[in-house]
Amino acid sequence: MTNPLPPQFYNQLQELQSLDFVLSELTLYLDTHPTDTQAIAQFEQFLQRKESIERQFEQIFGPLTSYSQQMTQTAWQWIESPWPWQM
Repeated sequence: MTNPLPPQFYNQLQELQSLDFVLSELTLYLDTHPTDTQAIAQFEQFLQRKESIERQFEQIFGPLTSYSQQMTQTAWQWIESPWPWQM
């Protein structure tokens, strides 16, 4: 089976997964260090980057989740995105 998805799809998806990992780790750190302003600033920076990449990804490839902000269209676009076994 040939894969019809372009390399950009995988690159952006990998970057989103990396950003999710960083945000999860920062969340755990901030749970025990809630006054660390440098970590809070890093969290905000990575969160803004993730939201930007997510918007770009969804504009090109469709929604990442069924509750995505891109779901405000008149058609149910979630089913048009590649399913996990198609990636």
